[in-house]
Amino acid sequence: MSGIARWIGFAWAAVSLAIVSLPNGPVTALPFGLRPAALEADLVLVKKRPPPAAPSAQPPRAPAPAVPSVDPPKGQTSGTPPTGAAPPPLETPPERVEADVSTRNIAVTSGFSGTEIIIFGTVANSRQVSAESGFYDVAVVVEGQGAPSIVRLKSNVGGLWINAQSVRFDNLPLYSAIASTRPLDEIAEARVLTANSIGFGRERMIPGRGSSRVAPEALEDYKWAVLRLKQQDGLYVRNDYGVAFIGRSLFRASIKLPANIPVGPLQGRVYLFHEGRLLASNSANLMLEREGLERLVYDYAHEHPVWYGLAAVLLAASAGLAASMIFQRAAS
Repeated sequence: MSGIARWIGFAWAAVSLAIVSLPNGPVTALPFGLRPAALEADLVLVKKRPPPAAPSAQPPRAPAPAVPSVDPPKGQTSGTPPTGAAPPPLETPPERVEADVSTRNIAVTSGFSGTEIIIFGTVANSRQVSAESGFYDVAVVVEGQGAPSIVRLKSNVGGLWINAQSVRFDNLPLYSAIASTRPLDEIAEARVLTANSIGFGRERMIPGRGSSRVAPEALEDYKWAVLRLKQQDGLYVRNDYGVAFIGRSLFRASIKLPANIPVGPLQGRVYLFHEGRLLASNSANLMLEREGLERLVYDYAHEHPVWYGLAAVLLAASAGLAASMIFQRAAS
């Protein structure tokens, strides 16, 4: 019994004198059965601390690249447009006009009595609903090559009408025809028409040498005199309703060429208007050429004018002698 008591006393002394090392520092052991609050908290944390995570076999993911921020334009807010908002309107492409003629070459022979050509075209990116809507206006101008023209003023001198004064215009079109969907004055302003040489009196009528002596008011009279004479000869023609739309974009115009039209190149110009504003233009060319015997005589007269003149005189003299001989035989 004494041995057991000795062992119990020895154990009690050992526990009382032992110093326990804890995470929060050394704590002196207290009598058996008593624990400090810090010791209990450390024990609880040790029990609840999760085990260390196993190292991952995959490499660490790279951070996402930074996206630069863009400030919205002034007057707009950033972010996604609200649901149900209308998308921005698409930009409408500009209109273009394409044009061509029914024939590119016209043969002029000795029996030429005039002809008719068709200028047709289409409006690309047309916004016209129908042919009858009148959304667009079209003007067609057909002009011949330019040449000098002289206008003379006749005066009564002693009961005789003689040429008193003259004005020369350089590069005046020998032929001009105008067709449009309606009168030109209703299509666009005068300055727009003049800038594009659309309409009689709006051509580039440049006075030649010696015209500086003529007063500006008298010069305008000479210009209108030229236009009046050309219209009388059928070389200046105008049709205010000569262009018609066949569909939303297709149009056509009929142009008559008289028998006395000068031979040479012709140019057709097409202008597209909307509410007085010129949208687009295009052009097409055609040629009037002499054919047959007339072309041979014409070329010979221009290449050999002296021989052509002698041949004409001999032909006229021979015809006169032959006629006189026939009539003499008939009389006898």
